[in-house]
Amino acid sequence: MTLQVHNPRNRDRDRERLAYARAIVRGEAAALQQVADRLDESFLQAVELIFGCPGRVCITGTGKSADVGQKIAGTLNSTGTRAYVLDATRAVHGDLGMLHQHDVVLALSHSGESEEIVRLLPSFKQLALALIALTSNGQGTLAHQADVALVVGPLEEVCPLGLAPSTSTTAMIAVGDALAFVLSQMREFTHEDFARFHPAGSLGRKLLKVDAIMRQGDSLRLAHIEETVREVFAHSRRLGRRTGAVMLTDHDGKLCGLFTDSDLARLFEQRRDAALDRAIAEVMTPEPFHVAAGARVIDALEIFKERKISELPVVDLAGRPIGLLDITDLIGLMPREEAERVMRVA
Repeated sequence: MTLQVHNPRNRDRDRERLAYARAIVRGEAAALQQVADRLDESFLQAVELIFGCPGRVCITGTGKSADVGQKIAGTLNSTGTRAYVLDATRAVHGDLGMLHQHDVVLALSHSGESEEIVRLLPSFKQLALALIALTSNGQGTLAHQADVALVVGPLEEVCPLGLAPSTSTTAMIAVGDALAFVLSQMREFTHEDFARFHPAGSLGRKLLKVDAIMRQGDSLRLAHIEETVREVFAHSRRLGRRTGAVMLTDHDGKLCGLFTDSDLARLFEQRRDAALDRAIAEVMTPEPFHVAAGARVIDALEIFKERKISELPVVDLAGRPIGLLDITDLIGLMPREEAERVMRVA
């Protein structure tokens, strides 16, 4: 049995809560503006240290700072800068062995006085290439002992008690993003690079080259334009994943037309039986839309959506068909509602 609780809405209370929530977000936004204005030469020094680092970025912190470190490490790794997280608590019990002499340490501490971090500073100075501090306290032990100090504070936490990390962690994340994206720009990191590091994600798959997902080899149905419709379908190979289109080539082997299962069905519906024994060139779609090998999947998706088609040939530099994209292979790359709409139209 479900207990029904009568809880009438209090409009004045709701407005107060919403106003408070907006004030919290605006407070953090205002703090980020302060942090942006505080970025100076030390930020450029940190970027140069990481860019020239022959090893990896070792990110360390405790508590909420450690959580922020996980996020920064993920962003760095996905945008071309190798990084890992070293738990400061575990580091003092042996995990410090993860650190290499070619690594740059990025130590996170709001106060700059975190016990575990301060305890590790001599080891960081001895074992690592350089130490970068990300802190709100420019006068703290961490900032003073670091080779470069990125000081985001002083900052006032938006927590009503002024205790729970909130503004400070938001600021650290923002500076971490700034480091990652400036570095990716310096490395000339491309869409293709991003896709290579995100093979399982929807965005990564969209940024892949069509070569990675196109149907090819025995899965293709190819024929010459001088063959009749009957000959094409009588001899068409249907190995592997069946495609719903035959790619037609001219005397030079170049793509010149497309004939789909839907085209064949229309011939039967219109009782054009005589066309079955005539050259397929007379009923094919000439000069079909196509993409070149090396094109990105996201660009192919746009053609499917704009042209409302179901198959898209892939050709080499000479214009010869080497692959075929079928809309059913790309459905997983679209939002569900969009995929359903495309399938209805195609």
